[in-house]
Amino acid sequence: MNVQPEPIRYDPCGSFIAGGGIGPSDIKAITPQLETSRVEVLHDLSLWLDGNSVPADKHPLDAGFIDLPDRLLRDYRAQPETSELGKILATADRLREKVDRVVVLGIGGSYMGARSMMEACCHPYHNELSRAERGSRPRMYFEGNNVDNDAAHGLLDLLRTSEGLKTTSDRWAIVVISKSGGTIETAVSFRVFLRELQAALEKNQDSDLGDLVVPVTGNDGKLNELATAIGCRDIFRVPDGVGGRFSVLSAVGLLPAAILGLDIVQLLKGAVMMNQIFREAPVGENPVLDFVAVSHCMESLRKADTRILSVWSKGLEAVGLWYDQLLAESLGKNGQGALPLTVVNTRDLHSRGQQHQEGCRDKIITNVIVDRFRQDPLAVGYQQWNHDQLNSLSEKTLPDIMYAALEGTNQAYGEDSRPTANLHLPQQNEASLGQLFQMLMLATVVEGRLIGINPYGQPGVEAYKRNMNAILRANCGD
Repeated sequence: MNVQPEPIRYDPCGSFIAGGGIGPSDIKAITPQLETSRVEVLHDLSLWLDGNSVPADKHPLDAGFIDLPDRLLRDYRAQPETSELGKILATADRLREKVDRVVVLGIGGSYMGARSMMEACCHPYHNELSRAERGSRPRMYFEGNNVDNDAAHGLLDLLRTSEGLKTTSDRWAIVVISKSGGTIETAVSFRVFLRELQAALEKNQDSDLGDLVVPVTGNDGKLNELATAIGCRDIFRVPDGVGGRFSVLSAVGLLPAAILGLDIVQLLKGAVMMNQIFREAPVGENPVLDFVAVSHCMESLRKADTRILSVWSKGLEAVGLWYDQLLAESLGKNGQGALPLTVVNTRDLHSRGQQHQEGCRDKIITNVIVDRFRQDPLAVGYQQWNHDQLNSLSEKTLPDIMYAALEGTNQAYGEDSRPTANLHLPQQNEASLGQLFQMLMLATVVEGRLIGINPYGQPGVEAYKRNMNAILRANCGD
């Protein structure tokens, strides 16, 4: 059955306030520029697909992410088993049957998307559940995103067993994600965890190393060569023309999500739906263009160059961190670019909330709101001891309290001319998340074209890499 995802909604009304916000006339004034930028972004895709006519001022041009969800679903429907999506699902099924833990090694865009999907769509305490309670889905851990000695030791302690890898509950696998294999944090972690996996296999030879290591990498490079030497049974590719922070809806994010048993078809359907809205809907009915319009006007007209993504669900915190990287690396160039920050409410109303309410007027706050929770609402309930004086609220539920906090917070910000906007997810599920990922990626490249910045590439990140490698290799043999 072809079920269409329920659309997410963007409501900028809290930004249309006197004193610190903007007005509908400000959006109307830049509408022609928004339309021009939309056309340019879609033309970027045409240039990338053509491959032979990309002008020098467009390099790098990683526009392949735009129609990637459409292509993956189209190929899957045509050839369910041999398509990229079919192979991802088959590998995920194989690993779920064979192992109880999966270590995902990657940094930046090579891990943040997968982590955000796990936290948003899995049970909040997935790794603590029994295998039966997890539906035989493996526990998942993320490393290779830092070089923290004690954190790595701690995960290795969890993975070690005195008997080797005799049973499914003992066995673990590695998914290593790096287009080149040259990023030192991930490469070093892979060496450490690969050594540990080899040692465990020596105690019990019922599995080959190549069965338990699944790389997601480029068609050439260090990791590709190592994967071939190991004899990896399955190797997935980071698609050409898709940069790391835009790769969440490729094998980079889809493989870990599928291993966790998430519905990656619904994830991609959500992204396809957002693509259609982006292409066809006018300003005022287009979440991508409306989000860009409000963010850009607040920055250019009101000097609000700090963008708060205020998520009203613990499970969406990693989505916010994923967006932090997306915005910072894409637009933080040439002395430009807003500062992204993620907060989780109501938790952070008791920390950063004071600054947001009475601090510098340099912020636009976008609330990310889940309209329907997955679990039944928990009631406050009646209690014979009423020292907390909550019996009067006994019929209220946790969602009631959450929404009251949201409404009260927006009201307080509005009364002090602190601009806000609301981004509504129908549910915290794969279809909504696919829409959100695609919306934010499209919005980022549209804004880049709007302000004359190439949103692709991240030259500033390369500086620390060069220095770090020079320091490490000084006075060392190769």
